Amino acid sequence: MATPSPTQPDEEVRNKHQRAERQAATIAAFVINALGEPPDFRQVIVLRLWENRFRVNVQTGDDAVSARIAHSYFLTADEKGQVIESVPAITRQY
Repeated sequence: MATPSPTQPDEEVRNKHQRAERQAATIAAFVINALGEPPDFRQVIVLRLWENRFRVNVQTGDDAVSARIAHSYFLTADEKGQVIESVPAITRQY
């Protein structure tokens, strides 16, 4: 019977980074689905603050010069990215 090789530190870091990216993508998709997509939508920026707390900014503008934060939320989400709470509440705008 073969024993599994121990996980290498680089692999652990890579796996943790991939989980964080999936979590951020799930949060971003939730925000846009709940809010609707602004007409001049640029991107959703998900910033981990600590543990399961995030700042999510919805950026709009035709180009980098005219970019602005149209909506900003402070969220609590689980490890899979499911939003538990949002301040302010995310309401359909578009």
